[in-house]
Amino acid sequence: MKKIKAAVIRKKGGPFQIENLMQDDPQADEVRVRIVAAGMCHTDMVARDQLYEVPLPVVLGHEGSGVVEQIGSHVKKVAVGDHVVLTYMWCGNCKPCLRGDLTYCEHFYALNFGGTREDGSTSTFGANNTSEPIHDHFFGQSSFGTFALVHERNVIKVPKDAPLELLGPLGCGIQTGAGAVINALKVNPGSSFAAFGGGAVGLSAVMAARVAGATTIISADVVPSRLALAMELGATHTINSRETDPVEAVRKITGGGADFALESSGRPAVLRQAIDALAIRGTCGIVGAPALGTEASFDVNGVMTTGKRIIGIVEGDSNPDLFIPALVELYQQGRFPFDKLVKFYSLDQINQAAEDSEKGITIKPIIRL
Repeated sequence: MKKIKAAVIRKKGGPFQIENLMQDDPQADEVRVRIVAAGMCHTDMVARDQLYEVPLPVVLGHEGSGVVEQIGSHVKKVAVGDHVVLTYMWCGNCKPCLRGDLTYCEHFYALNFGGTREDGSTSTFGANNTSEPIHDHFFGQSSFGTFALVHERNVIKVPKDAPLELLGPLGCGIQTGAGAVINALKVNPGSSFAAFGGGAVGLSAVMAARVAGATTIISADVVPSRLALAMELGATHTINSRETDPVEAVRKITGGGADFALESSGRPAVLRQAIDALAIRGTCGIVGAPALGTEASFDVNGVMTTGKRIIGIVEGDSNPDLFIPALVELYQQGRFPFDKLVKFYSLDQINQAAEDSEKGITIKPIIRL
């Protein structure tokens, strides 16, 4: 057992409480990582508020980066001292996983939101009551703590010359936006792309669209500062959706509609706008995460007769062992400046980070451990 400190959610919508806890030693296929920093993502708040049900009490956090401190006897992928980014969890054995569709693992929800290891056990316990299980393994990691115990599968080795405290968000939010553009939508050179939502995912998509060679890149949001940042990151046009009809604006800018669109706000009305703004044979990707059971509508004939496609995208359809190092290299080359999205907070400022994120003050908070 190891003493750790972590942020715990004990009730629906409650605050993050900094607590001293105890953590198991690694099992044969597990890795203990000393967390250097962890990004805060919209999904952490979704879980805190139980829009996606996660068992309580729980340690959240799913964009961790850190240094390998200890490995289990069967671990071959990383060694003690390696710098790593932690990402989502998958089983590796179901049909989607065997096809290489890791983000569509049949057990994705259980492994990422179930609050336990694959065998149903937790690795975290109360410091004064080691018989009190604290749910963990959120996205296979629970990185809002000084140490995380993770499976070998969801540990991604990164170069030691990259800024480790910055890299955690590559494990989820940044990977989701960039991967949606590059892996799922397959935005091609000379095409037009519209991002509906200018948070961390939407702005990562803007940067990726530039990397992919899109020549018309549109960012639609309601926060002027985010739209200004979008232009700095590669957008060729911006639309303030509070002041302008974004569907009409996209059609005017592109001469008929966007080849590709991505909806990251999680709002059904915005999804409808993204679909309506597509060109003939255009494709809209959905990455926004509303409450379970949320429904949306679209004009059936408007989609059918124009050959539009609407696709769901999880974690950017990425294979993180390949995609996260690629994003690190793009960053180091100056072609993917996601550092412009972040603001750092200490662990005892975690509730302030959550509030700033929800108010749109900070695009991507990173908690330094």
